Amino acid sequence: MTDTKVYAARTKDREVIEKSSSGGVFTAISNHFLDHNDAILCASYNFETNREEFGIILTREERDRARGSVYIQSYAGDTWKKSVSWLKDNPGHKLLFVGVGCQAAGYARFMEMQGLRDRVTVTDLICHGAPSPKIWREYAEHLSGGERFSAISFRDKRTGWEHSSAIAVLNGREISLNKYRRIYSKRYTLRKSCSVCPYTRVDRYTDITIGDFWHLEKSMPDFVDPMGTSLILLHTDKGAELFESIRDDLDYRESNTADCWQMNLERPTEHAPDRDKFWKDYRERGAAYVIDKYSRVPVLKRIKGRIKRSMKAILSK
Repeated sequence: MTDTKVYAARTKDREVIEKSSSGGVFTAISNHFLDHNDAILCASYNFETNREEFGIILTREERDRARGSVYIQSYAGDTWKKSVSWLKDNPGHKLLFVGVGCQAAGYARFMEMQGLRDRVTVTDLICHGAPSPKIWREYAEHLSGGERFSAISFRDKRTGWEHSSAIAVLNGREISLNKYRRIYSKRYTLRKSCSVCPYTRVDRYTDITIGDFWHLEKSMPDFVDPMGTSLILLHTDKGAELFESIRDDLDYRESNTADCWQMNLERPTEHAPDRDKFWKDYRERGAAYVIDKYSRVPVLKRIKGRIKRSMKAILSK
């Protein structure tokens, strides 16, 4: 392919959409591989270690645990080498890799060196930046009191995609993670290298890019779904062939790079202006203190947000 193809898409399975960050395209893509007894290499949350960890997935049950946005830097360990071993032990089968831009580009080059790139479909996620796993683990342990969460969702859509919230479940009780999500959105905990990320562009060193389709109401108002819609960018013939194989499972519309624009398709996320002060406070006072302090929303901004939501509700009636 010479030009990137752009689509707005959702799976036709409403139950999957409800459990996904946006339109459930990851599930549709991964189903294709699992249905052919192929493998998936992606990250899911480990409740024992409070880490997002890569692993080789071979079943839908395992894959379902990997669904949804997770605002934690993922740990690869030796899984790249394990995926090479799996491909060599399973000739005739293929593998789907899913990760953020830097991970995906690195994995694609690694598989080229192994002579296995033709058997791997590399998918990357549009990324705001990789936050500190240390701060998350410390905060999670603070909230849980050393016990183990039974569920985590950083994009719970019970009130819709635009007004999602972040929650954890501990002993059957829901705990808000909105302060942590706000810290991530405000860019305090991102790695320094994220501010110079070379993978925040439309043309990428992968087969497919997926993410949220923002501002769909401006370009395709009749295709908006309150539970969210995915953005798909097809970069290679392999990516286009995969899309052809799953398109019957999707509701989709073709788009373009102008209508699907979002910041991280053009440039990296800048660090918060007072990032150094945040980290100084963290070293002196710990994760719970800085997350509480830096996640506060000014009163005027809260009032404006409530007015905006009220006006939206009135206009939608």
